[in-house]
Amino acid sequence: MVVVIFRSRIKEACSDEYYAKAAEMGRIAESMPGFISYKAYSAQDGERVSIHEWDTAEHLRAWRDHPRHSEVQAYGREHFYRDYTSYVCDNPRESRFVDPTEKESTEDVK
Repeated sequence: MVVVIFRSRIKEACSDEYYAKAAEMGRIAESMPGFISYKAYSAQDGERVSIHEWDTAEHLRAWRDHPRHSEVQAYGREHFYRDYTSYVCDNPRESRFVDPTEKESTEDVK
């Protein structure tokens, strides 16, 4: 598995357009082979953090090189982002705890 952590701050004036393009990118990513999951979080200070999971580095490269994704990335650098940092973690070490009394949660754990 490959995990991408993307930290960013967007320009407030562009937020509606940003979220529309982000939704489009999410739909494309979800349709691609090797996509596992995506979640995004926002902090009170305006920072956004998203976590993306891909099956392999090759799948992530295919997403990185997708023509529409590349186009929107370039547009975003010019119009949306105040700053961003991307971390890519190949084969991250995993440790997990699930309370055994939580039946719903334990069904997903292998």
